[in-house]
Amino acid sequence: MFVLVEMTDTVRIPPWQFERKLNDAITEELNKKLANKVVYNVGLCICLYDITKLEDSYIFPGDGASHTKVHFRYVVFHPFLDEILVGEIKGCSLEGVHVSLGFFDDIIIPPESLQQPAKFDEAEQVWVWEYETEEGAHDLYMDTGEEIRFRVVDETFIDTSPTGPSSAEPSTSGAAEEAQKKEAPYTLVGSISEPGLGLLSWWTNS
Repeated sequence: MFVLVEMTDTVRIPPWQFERKLNDAITEELNKKLANKVVYNVGLCICLYDITKLEDSYIFPGDGASHTKVHFRYVVFHPFLDEILVGEIKGCSLEGVHVSLGFFDDIIIPPESLQQPAKFDEAEQVWVWEYETEEGAHDLYMDTGEEIRFRVVDETFIDTSPTGPSSAEPSTSGAAEEAQKKEAPYTLVGSISEPGLGLLSWWTNS
């Protein structure tokens, strides 16, 4: 679920931080810049693990701050495909079941990846597994707040960095910007379509 990623960056330390130890100042600046941010094709950055190398610091004309090239390792949330995770149902919609891990919310389990047969209850706004038994079908509801075990089957990264002005019409560009704001930079797709996966309460007595 969590991996160590080697990174390199040039860190700017303002003059009023020169009295501090360089490592402490750099650690603070790196966490300010990266913590709780998604790096494209890398994952969700959590916190600095360690600094492996500091190169020489430079002060450029017109800028009193120091600039130091830093080699470091960062703790990143990036589960591998087929990894089993346990989260909490945040809500349900026609798109599927939305799951949260507490610190990461952009997880979706699409309808085709639910335990089958499944149906969406419009009145309750929840997905239901129509579990077949010898006594007939039992409706097992996927209620908000329930813990759910799922398998990671896909991931999507979207580059949400700012782009230059386009030549599109004002109305269409405004709509495109609004759509882009809604897009999550990092999304996981899960599946519960196999035995042992789904709500933890389903399998406690198995």
